[in-house]
This record gives sequence, C-alpha cells and structure tokens, in this order.
Amino acid sequence: MASSHNDDTLPEQTEGFKVGEKKTMAEISKMDEGDESLKRYKESLGLGGGGKDLSDPNDPRVCIILSLALNSEGRPPVSIDLTTPDAVKTLKDHPFKIKEGAKFTLTATFKVQHEILSGLHYVQVVKRKGIRVSKDQEMIGTFAPNTDKNPTHSKRFNEEEAPSGMIARGHYTAISTFVDDDKHKHLEFEWSFDIGKEW
Repeated sequence: MASSHNDDTLPEQTEGFKVGEKKTMAEISKMDEGDESLKRYKESLGLGGGGKDLSDPNDPRVCIILSLALNSEGRPPVSIDLTTPDAVKTLKDHPFKIKEGAKFTLTATFKVQHEILSGLHYVQVVKRKGIRVSKDQEMIGTFAPNTDKNPTHSKRFNEEEAPSGMIARGHYTAISTFVDDDKHKHLEFEWSFDIGKEW
C-alpha cells in the first residue's frame, strides 16, 4: 500500500546499525555447517525444521499480515482481519471501544513466504484531533518462510495501558505499519478507537 505518512511510520534508527547483506535461504542453509552458534541461529529462524514450504508462487509478497488482535484480561479478544483490502479500508470508520485505564496487548498474526524476512517492526502513530499524541514501535523479529509444521507466526506486543480521565476520553485515529529492515512496508493501514468510561 502506498504511504502518505512517510518517515513518521518508519521505526527509529539505532545509530551505527547497518542492515546485513541479504542472503538467500539456500546460502544461509549452507553457511558454516559445523558452527554450533550459527546452527542455533538457523534453528531460531525456523530453518532446518523440515516441513513443506507454504509459499504461494502466484503471490509475490514476502510478508502477509493476517490479523491484529486487542487482548484485555476478562474480555474476549477483538480481532482485526487484515487479509483483504476491503477489510483494511473500513477500519477507520468502525472504531474500537477501549475502557479508560484498561491494560491491553496487541497480537499480530502473519505468514512469511519466499525468503527470510529480516527485522520486521510494528510502528503505530496515534493522533487525536489531527495532533500526534504517541508513536510506538516494537521489533517483531526475523523469520523464515512458513511451513506446514509452522503455518503462521504470531507476536504478542508489550502490555499497554489506555489513558484515563476526562481529558483522555474521546476519539483517536491510528496509523499502523509493518516494515522491515530494508524499509519495505508490508502493510500500512488506518484505524480508530474511542476511549470511554466503559467497554
């Protein structure tokens, strides 16, 4: 999806950090086969675990974001389906209700295909009445393509607490972006939420 939000939806860069050279899965699989630490690294990516590759040859995307769920103790999760463009387009017009002061987490479910996905981040910019009130980012990680043994990946983000008080109550808009180390935006979408006294 094209972005009109540019740098605001990219993760902050760590000074001195350089993105490593991109390697194919075959190259990584053959690297230093006798090196135990590299073997553990490959296993952490999901390489060498066997299973049938689930990559769709007709879909060029490397990362497909399937859903984003809001989890809060004592409440059923509220899941956002991100698999179709129509679902993504309507999110901004159907705000989620969040109780002031409630603690919650977000969980992203996604799949990777064709190649290793390096340094996937989640970046969220929240605005109220057009003014940015927060920018949060979280490193999701590096992942190998999914197999039938591991058909999806998921990441539960750090717990957050909704603001509370009369001034905090109201309507907010958010722009969420899934972006990798190469600054490729895999998905960017707008959504909204209302903070109120009750769920």
